[in-house]
Amino acid sequence: EKLKEYGQDIFILAESLNRSNSSQVKRAKSNLKELSRNGIEKVMREKKLDAILAPANTPVYTILAIGGYPGISVPAGYDEEGVPFGICFGGLRGSEPKLIEIAYSFEQATHVRRPPTFKS
Repeated sequence: EKLKEYGQDIFILAESLNRSNSSQVKRAKSNLKELSRNGIEKVMREKKLDAILAPANTPVYTILAIGGYPGISVPAGYDEEGVPFGICFGGLRGSEPKLIEIAYSFEQATHVRRPPTFKS
């Protein structure tokens, strides 16, 4: 019932793939690798970036996951209703130590994180 809302159609398509169309799967994987090389990797290397930054709960997770890149999310603030939102730092393969350092520094500089409060 939530297929359209959550974009599950891609998973249904993936489930329908089998060994009989493995050439299609290989082409898709190759295409994703090429897009990653000429996308995030190229920009990060050319601009000498340690990380990319995006609001959490956005398509950035999909982009990172497709390319096999690490990402870390930390609290970044609260909306007008007090609902927390986060920020995601993403990087190239092997950059996990740097991402942890950046995320920790962000948390220490902003002190946004606060303990949750519960209504009684």
